[in-house]
Amino acid sequence: MTDPFVVIGGDAAGLSAASKLKRERPDRDVIVFEKGTWVSYAQCGMPYYVKGEVDSLRDLLSLTPEAVADRGIDLRRRHEVVGVNVADRTVTVEGESGRFERPYGDLLVATGAHAVADPIAGSDLTGAFTIHSMDAAAALRAFLTPPSESDGGGDGDGGDGGDDGGRTAIPDVEYVDAERVERYAAMEPPTSAAIVGGGYVGVEMAEALSAHDLDVHLFQRPDRLLPEFGDAVGETVAATLADHDVDVRTGTEVERLAGTDRVEAVVTADERVPVDLALIGIGVRPNAGIVDGTPIERGASGAIATDEYGRTTADRVFAAGDCAEMRHAVTGEPDWVPLGLTANRAGRAIGNTVAGTPTPVGEIAGTAAVKAFEQECGRTGIIDHGRAREAGFDPVSETVTAGSRSGYYPGAAETTVTLTADRETGRLLGGSIVGTDRAAIRIDTLATALESDLTVPELERLDLAYAPPFSPVWDPVLVAAKVLNGRLPDAE
Repeated sequence: MTDPFVVIGGDAAGLSAASKLKRERPDRDVIVFEKGTWVSYAQCGMPYYVKGEVDSLRDLLSLTPEAVADRGIDLRRRHEVVGVNVADRTVTVEGESGRFERPYGDLLVATGAHAVADPIAGSDLTGAFTIHSMDAAAALRAFLTPPSESDGGGDGDGGDGGDDGGRTAIPDVEYVDAERVERYAAMEPPTSAAIVGGGYVGVEMAEALSAHDLDVHLFQRPDRLLPEFGDAVGETVAATLADHDVDVRTGTEVERLAGTDRVEAVVTADERVPVDLALIGIGVRPNAGIVDGTPIERGASGAIATDEYGRTTADRVFAAGDCAEMRHAVTGEPDWVPLGLTANRAGRAIGNTVAGTPTPVGEIAGTAAVKAFEQECGRTGIIDHGRAREAGFDPVSETVTAGSRSGYYPGAAETTVTLTADRETGRLLGGSIVGTDRAAIRIDTLATALESDLTVPELERLDLAYAPPFSPVWDPVLVAAKVLNGRLPDAE
């Protein structure tokens, strides 16, 4: 093999690219190096597996290693790429049988991101978790499952029961970290938990841990939850969590986790809160260190710089997914927003480009959704005025609350929409939505408007569907656009 397509990383971006190229060019050799054992899994589904809404760990697998092999892709698990030589077009790999070099014709760096835990002392204690791997999710669910609730299969996978009254350990996925799972399954289930961080993971895991009847304390250093979603969403989510007996502490920094061998407490500047489980969800960082010392440049975010086709600053080297930057749809500048669709879409486009059909990876707007008990939250674009000003805009925002359906139709609920626009041009810059009745999916209308560079008056004139079971005559998005339009200089 002198011209293989080599992929570093076997998850969303990497396998999307490998699959697309193999489909378009079945004659081309494709090698995927994955340093771990898991490939192509739904990381965003982990909180719902921990909660118990997803029965089996196997349900989170998009592709098994066997399915990858059936596509003609040479998947090498437990093979870590430790060096890239762009002059010789080779990668250095450490595998189970030793270190070796592999030439490439085209290379994709799709190494993802890793959870941040290092600022929190004590994050290595037993009972401290970051939910950024399938093994962590499996171990946490085993830890949470009391013997009386186990059916001998743990997560519904039919694993073996132990000598602890039937409480299981190992899900029926042969490459799960069985030792870690069994260790936590053998412990007494926790009764209280601390969540450090009030972003996506923190909010979702507050719901998941509450479902196991734990006393849940959530600590957030900023003054509100979900900062990128804006004030209205953050305040609504905080109130909802409190209504579900989650102890929400905003403006509170965790200094360390205390304990000898196991987590015993969370320590802040003002107090020590006893807990026997801690989950750290303070963010992620790109796994981009593999390109250090090469001509491949990193962007301001620390992720790998790429162009509109996912190409890096080195010839025939691409990057995609959580380790790579992309162009922001609002600012037009490089940005880093690690999300699942972004990774899959960019990987597929790169596979097509390598196959001979240049395909843009697309832009990003940071469109995202999160569930907090009954509340559905969505966001897209730029809402924060400080960030908007940094990008050269003069931001103006409005927040409105309107019904999700016609008022006389059963099931109508309040839906709160925040829109931000540029005062001079009227261009829509971003928005957020929160509510209990199909609120999050409405964010797609705003994402489409952003991608189309619509102004607020143009958004207000969109011909959105109306029928009492689905929307009032004026959809909440249109109501918000109408109100914001009234604040613009040339309001109609």
